Amino acid sequence: MVVASADLQPRIPIPEASLTIKTIPTTTYQQLFFTKIADVAGTVPLVTILTGQPITSNLIAKSDQVAGPLSAYLPIPSGYVAVTIPTSEQQGVAGNIQPGDYIAVIASVTSGIKVATLTVFANVHVIRVGTPATASGGSSGANSLTIVVTACQAEYITWFLNNASLKYELQSYQDYLPAGSQTKDPQCPNASSTKGVTQDLVQKTFPALF
Repeated sequence: MVVASADLQPRIPIPEASLTIKTIPTTTYQQLFFTKIADVAGTVPLVTILTGQPITSNLIAKSDQVAGPLSAYLPIPSGYVAVTIPTSEQQGVAGNIQPGDYIAVIASVTSGIKVATLTVFANVHVIRVGTPATASGGSSGANSLTIVVTACQAEYITWFLNNASLKYELQSYQDYLPAGSQTKDPQCPNASSTKGVTQDLVQKTFPALF
């Protein structure tokens, strides 16, 4: 049966490298056990599973079946934060944006009689479409996207949500960033690096909009 080859903590998806196969008398374990590592890899422990402990069906669950405080951690790289932005058919590429996609964020700002449009962020990683309850049912009816950005970018996005109109472009999968390629921004390495965003700062950072 499949057993843990390292201690497994709740909420963290189980990597294949932390699993192994071991022969154990089945009479010792009455719960359903697993004989294939592939059936366990990627699931979420509901409790701490110790090294050498057999993994049975009552100890794990698929990530989309776990809700509340035991749900899996979102895949947010160190130095980044997750932000939820609204979407719709016209705003979000007719519901074709899926978890794992990368999008560009386009802002339109009205300043006096001038209306300007600019791509303010690109290569923005989408990690969830809708809520956990709706994500498994497809994204066509979802009204939100959860994205990964720096804490400083999150402040700008909040400003644009309050003061501009946003639309999203779905980038080609051929241009996606390699998995794990996001590194900390030296100008904004963590949430405590934020300094706030004002209209003057937005005008200075994105002069083409004003």
